[in-house]
Amino acid sequence: MKVAYLSSLSYNPQVRFKNLTYKSTFSDDLCMKPQKSLRARAMDILSRKEISRVGLKRKLAPYAESEEELENVLDEFAERNWQSDQRYAEAYIHSKSRQHGSLRLKQALTQQGIGETVSREFMPDKSSELQTAVAVLRKKFKQPAADLKDKQKQARFLAYRGFDMDTIHAALKNSWDEDDVFEYGEN
Repeated sequence: MKVAYLSSLSYNPQVRFKNLTYKSTFSDDLCMKPQKSLRARAMDILSRKEISRVGLKRKLAPYAESEEELENVLDEFAERNWQSDQRYAEAYIHSKSRQHGSLRLKQALTQQGIGETVSREFMPDKSSELQTAVAVLRKKFKQPAADLKDKQKQARFLAYRGFDMDTIHAALKNSWDEDDVFEYGEN
């Protein structure tokens, strides 16, 4: 950005901001820049990360001239396997399964338009979910619950993280045992 003083070169504190003008050649060129096509925008988005069809549709909707054009681009990308809900579900579950339980993962995938059959395919099994719950519990709480209030606090924490009640009870029961063999069982 260029700043031009219209007054003389001498400095006058009384008028120092009155005579400033901003000349920008960049803003004039901005109007002449061609708009990106919907297909190019979709490529940009998908080049950065995996995204579900619903998420891609939501991001592209403001730039689409019609619903039909948007659906055509989405269908083309799905047909060429550039956008895949299965790949998105697998990547999402892989990245979040070390922090969250299956209930929270299912909810997040449902919000992104991923069906339950696709999400169930990549969900961790019960034993690895129990190990995750114990690891999350040990990381957050450094010692076992001293009383009922602490135990309830730990259970709420695990429930917030998306673990089911069977996993929560098993994790609370086995979390500070010396051996790392975890089993589901009655309390």
